[in-house]
Amino acid sequence: MKCGGCVKTVEQTLISHKKVINASVNLVERTALIDLEKKENSIEEILEALANRGFPSKERVFSEKQSSFASQEILPSEWWNQWKQLIVALSLLVLSVVGHLAEGGTFEIPIFGTLAFHASLATFALIGPGQGILKNGFRSALYLTPNMDTLVGIGVVSAYLTSLSSLVWPGVGWPCFFNEPVMLLGFVLVGRFLEERARFRTGKALKELAELQPDKARLVIGSNQVREIRVGALKPGEKIQLLAGDRNPIDGIVREGNAAVDISSITGESVPIDAKSGTELSSGSLNLDGTLIIEVQRIGKETALARIIGLVEQAQARRAPIQSIADQVAGKFCYGVVGLSLLTFFFWWKIGTLIWPEVLHSSEQMLMHSHGNMLQSSLGGNAQTPLGLAIQLSIAVLVIACPCALGLATPTVITVASGYAAKKGWLFKGGDVIQKASEIRQIVFDKTGTLTIGRPKVFGYLGTKDTNKLIQIAASLENKSRHPIAHAILQDAQEKEIPLLETMKVKTIPGKGILGEIDGINGVIRVGKLQWMNNEGIQSIDNLQLELEQSKFKGQSNIAVSINQELIGLIILDDQLRNDVDNAISRLRASGISLSILSGDRKEVVSRLGEKLGFNQEQLGWELMPEEKLKQLENLKKSGPIAMVGDGINDAPALAASNLGVAIGTGTQIAQDSSDLVIMGDKLESLPDALLLAKNTIKKVKQNLIWAFGYNIIALPIAAGILLPGFGILLSPPIAALLMAASSITVVINALSLKKA
Repeated sequence: MKCGGCVKTVEQTLISHKKVINASVNLVERTALIDLEKKENSIEEILEALANRGFPSKERVFSEKQSSFASQEILPSEWWNQWKQLIVALSLLVLSVVGHLAEGGTFEIPIFGTLAFHASLATFALIGPGQGILKNGFRSALYLTPNMDTLVGIGVVSAYLTSLSSLVWPGVGWPCFFNEPVMLLGFVLVGRFLEERARFRTGKALKELAELQPDKARLVIGSNQVREIRVGALKPGEKIQLLAGDRNPIDGIVREGNAAVDISSITGESVPIDAKSGTELSSGSLNLDGTLIIEVQRIGKETALARIIGLVEQAQARRAPIQSIADQVAGKFCYGVVGLSLLTFFFWWKIGTLIWPEVLHSSEQMLMHSHGNMLQSSLGGNAQTPLGLAIQLSIAVLVIACPCALGLATPTVITVASGYAAKKGWLFKGGDVIQKASEIRQIVFDKTGTLTIGRPKVFGYLGTKDTNKLIQIAASLENKSRHPIAHAILQDAQEKEIPLLETMKVKTIPGKGILGEIDGINGVIRVGKLQWMNNEGIQSIDNLQLELEQSKFKGQSNIAVSINQELIGLIILDDQLRNDVDNAISRLRASGISLSILSGDRKEVVSRLGEKLGFNQEQLGWELMPEEKLKQLENLKKSGPIAMVGDGINDAPALAASNLGVAIGTGTQIAQDSSDLVIMGDKLESLPDALLLAKNTIKKVKQNLIWAFGYNIIALPIAAGILLPGFGILLSPPIAALLMAASSITVVINALSLKKA
């Protein structure tokens, strides 16, 4: 595929097939994402239909390593073919220039100065390096789906045949311009080589992600034996050894060892984590030191890294709404250019030369110097008949048009943006999502797991002076529990290096607490809710509740501890704010975005958090059921596009109902199901960065579209001769070909500059 016209042709071919429900085509990656009626359907017929239309294709499948979408690279043979094409193109240009100089008398080379030399050079250019362009162009024209190759092909063949007619029948009065097809093809081939080189760089980030997963793994056999095998041969439940400096090839759980592990390739988090027994590690993570034994959970396309790459590929295939404008124009562009060429032909043949007869004999001031005193002329130069001028200008219109820049304007930027975002741990689900993110003016946050980390922590104690004894008793009893509150109490005991005591007859009372006996302490010990203690007849509860109401811990969660019928103290717990929440909130406010919090938590908890983060009461919602969150979201959406930021699990309905659903620190499966944007890891400050990237992306897209449209709006009328009567100025096709190539390369280079924006 070379231009927007090609994209339209491929899409129409795919969608018209009975097995295809929907299709989305990416010009930059030269891929098509299709939805079939049945997953088991063969696509051989579809591939054949594409090949018949001039687009040989093959199915891309998942390999053991990754999705081949990302791991595919340009082969050395393909690079060599491109280099050969470049050498031939430059040789054509050099020979054409030498021929011009010899023809003008700058120096004497007998053969180079003849018309036969230029005719031979033009013939070689058409049947040699230009053959592929001509074949593709005329095949597309045959199917009534003209593209860039069609325009170039018609232009160069028309120029060649016109020059050949002038050479064979000099009496027709048409000038020869064999140099035009040669220089035009030369510049087109040079432009395409440079464009291909630049285009290859746009997918570099995704290719780097694909290379993070090794092909080999060290399988642990028995107690001490280790054997290197292919990653694809591994099975869930087996164990592999990861040495210092190795990349993890699978998703798994650490069973033995301790090491610092770099997970920046997955989450964007620059600080390594301390991996130990029980730590889950994703494929692509890098073991910095130590040796780990990891139990295999997922391999190949099931791993987190492969799913991330899959999401990025889908993002690059799903187009932004802004792209539809360019696609619609590019799809009809070639028809419009052919129409303008015909209009130009009839105008200058029957009307233009009657109104301005001087254009036939004036010495034109072209953007390339005049060749009036030579054997050859440039298109439009020194035409002696209305028909000759009409032919020349209509050809100029064909060769000057450039739908390539229109087709590349959006997908190049989306490809660069989505790949760069993935390396940072920000997963956009599509080009449409990037555009939505750029338009967000309101953000609603869930509290638990979003602004907070979702795990309770001990913040203080009430009712006792011996806090170490209080936490020792509670932690000893909670040692067998897996409840988050038990984890917080045990973590506090570990941090204070408090030894645990032996326990007996431990029993969990669901929804209330835990009870049992501890060696060395007489009586039954309870750890749990105050209400449960009250129902059990525990004394001193009223006094402690009054103390709690008057303390700084009012509104925070608490756990009571009692021995026999006596309450000995309260452990105060609360969720922890994310470390970067203040910075993230400040940056979002500074960018002009309105912020709110909607939570199902208690009023006291939400109000205290809102006050700490600078929210007023109107921006807070508490004790909300999922349907109540949805209702409030719908009301807020009336004021403009809104993003909902949640943990992607219990907030799924709200994430789906918002204009932009954002999941923080959740797995990619949740992202696929409910949210549009996933921020991997636990960094909330990545949200303003991701939104800024989205804004810069759409800004680049608009710049590219303005350039692409602007080039054609200015170049086509000049080629059609609008400046010829008043100024004697034409845009010569070789210069037009150079500008045409430059316009395509410019949009790709502008897209690549996105990372520096």
